[in-house]
Amino acid sequence: QVQLVESGGGLVPAGGSLRLSCAASGRRFNTYAMGWFRLAPGKEREFVAAISRSGDTTYYADSVKGRFTISRDNAKNTVYLQMNSLKPEETAVYHCAADSLGRLHGNGRLYDYWGQGTQVTVSS
Repeated sequence: QVQLVESGGGLVPAGGSLRLSCAASGRRFNTYAMGWFRLAPGKEREFVAAISRSGDTTYYADSVKGRFTISRDNAKNTVYLQMNSLKPEETAVYHCAADSLGRLHGNGRLYDYWGQGTQVTVSS
């Protein structure tokens, strides 16, 4: 089992930046691939970004490429999502997730563990 706790959300104006963090419990963090997803009211869950176990490979949704950066610090059991040039339509609850098989992908149904999420609100 692993527990994931997100933080760093908040209210930011359009064009602003936020850095989300996801702290994981347990000693096997470096064996999990990690992902970020977002869920907005009335919309389906959307993949945002993923990172490999070692952190040397990343994968992004087209909508966030060039603006968002996913990274991880295995010594701190933490994954980050740096979000720049935020848009109002990106208002959502952002969740981190862990794939215990270490697979790098954007399929939310294959992630085993999920955090409760952190709210990001982008004002226009």
